[in-house]
Amino acid sequence: MTGRDAVRQRRLVSRRRSTRLGSAFVGTPNYPAEPEDRATFRLFGLELPTRATVAVVVMVVALLIDFHRDFLPDEVVFRRDPAILRIATLQRFVLLVAVPLAVVVLLFRDDPRRYGLRLGDWRAGLSLAGAGTAITLPIVVWAGHQPAFAAYYAPSGTNLPDLALTNGLDVAAAEFMFRGFLMFTLLRTVGPLAVLLAAVPFTFSHFGKPELETLSTLVGGSIFGWLDWRTGSILYSTVAHLVILTAVMVAAMGWI
Repeated sequence: MTGRDAVRQRRLVSRRRSTRLGSAFVGTPNYPAEPEDRATFRLFGLELPTRATVAVVVMVVALLIDFHRDFLPDEVVFRRDPAILRIATLQRFVLLVAVPLAVVVLLFRDDPRRYGLRLGDWRAGLSLAGAGTAITLPIVVWAGHQPAFAAYYAPSGTNLPDLALTNGLDVAAAEFMFRGFLMFTLLRTVGPLAVLLAAVPFTFSHFGKPELETLSTLVGGSIFGWLDWRTGSILYSTVAHLVILTAVMVAAMGWI
């Protein structure tokens, strides 16, 4: 192969990749409601969608318990050292994953795959999550070096495997509660507006963190929600969320 042929081949590969990434933005997934999704009940004259109402109530109660860490001893409840953070994260995983998953299976008697627990459109997921994460990482690393981030995250410093495990439990809990359980339930009731609605409590769950992070979460949460809507899966937002959170913590701890 001549040098000119090699250049032409690289351009062709680059064009194909650009086309593949561009096509990932195209598509309007449909999430048809089943009769159980449309079922309603009356409460003080209000006709409410049963599943959506249950999802909202479960989310609010779980967030309140998680925020106050009701099941942790008072003397350690808001400490951020790695051991306590792992315990708090395990509590969060139970509240935000095990509880809503039990609601889906035992109360809704529904298939968890309808709530983002599936592979979905993996081509779009890999393309979009990969490109978005690559673009975001430099900004995240810059933010991690800011004093507010260092003050908040440095006390949680530990080795990378432990950090990745704690963060993995944390982001998996958030992604399933907000964009698996809540968003996909609302999608079948109010349509794509659910993408924005699910981003609101996700933003509130970041209160107490650095202001810049909290402000950016509404946009980031909406993007993650769009990604899950586009792919039908929470897998890709979970991986992207894990990479971003770990990167900002590693930067805040001065490792990069």
